[in-house]
Amino acid sequence: MSEPDELYTLRAQFWLGHYKMALDEAKSIMRRPMSSDLKAEREEIVARCYIAMKDYDKVISGDTSSAGLKALALQAQFAKLSATGGLTQTVIQQLQSMLGDGVSPRVQLTAAHVFLQVGMKKEALQCVHQGLTMEQISLCIQIYIILDRLDLAQQTLKQLRKNDEDSMLTQLTSVQVALATGSSMAGEAVHTLNQISEQYGPSTLLLNLMACAQMQGGNFDEAERKLTQARDEFSADDADTLVNLIVASQHQHKPVEEHIATLKQQYPTHFLSLGLDTVGGAFDREAIKYRA
Repeated sequence: MSEPDELYTLRAQFWLGHYKMALDEAKSIMRRPMSSDLKAEREEIVARCYIAMKDYDKVISGDTSSAGLKALALQAQFAKLSATGGLTQTVIQQLQSMLGDGVSPRVQLTAAHVFLQVGMKKEALQCVHQGLTMEQISLCIQIYIILDRLDLAQQTLKQLRKNDEDSMLTQLTSVQVALATGSSMAGEAVHTLNQISEQYGPSTLLLNLMACAQMQGGNFDEAERKLTQARDEFSADDADTLVNLIVASQHQHKPVEEHIATLKQQYPTHFLSLGLDTVGGAFDREAIKYRA
């Protein structure tokens, strides 16, 4: 296990999706003596919290004196453009130009997150597959899951556990691998998430993971309750919550039209929104052939 440092709690709060608590933690440790690298990481986590909270302008207009903060400002621009249907190619090209020999692992991580959002899985993997930081290894595992390479995800998870088995990031990544494994591991994932939630409190991220675990175990009504809790307690309107609500409702034969309409309106570039438009268009074209 790696030794805790001044940012140990801050990182954990961010990974758990407790973004406001993370901002409070960052403020409380601002005057503590720490290395220049930890100070830079602290400022980057603050920016990442604002991005997660959709406060993009605060990051775009903020300090971009370091490569890490500049990359995060580009990520914020990307998120803002995506939300409004703007063109993101220039932002992606700017991020690509920042990559190269000697680039910071945190810049690689930011670029990988953006690349994944536009389906550039190969480029995202290139950013992190040789990385040594906990977050790079964790994201590498998530990409392997997306690529249906569960064997590589499980193999890389061993490396993450070897680095720091007790880290919150290791626990959350273990849950993701368990969910990708199938229904046989759903119970273990639910147990781990319940323990984390009891200790640190629920968040939109944790409730969505718990909903996924419940759905993997076939408990769609319980999954819907977790997602409803996310909306009631945290006013969750993110794409993950909407998509999971669509799945949970559909499996219970409940109406999904309202959730789909909200997803398409708020997240027009989400892969499910685009997929539904494609399928719907194909259906309409076929239907014309059979009209009297």
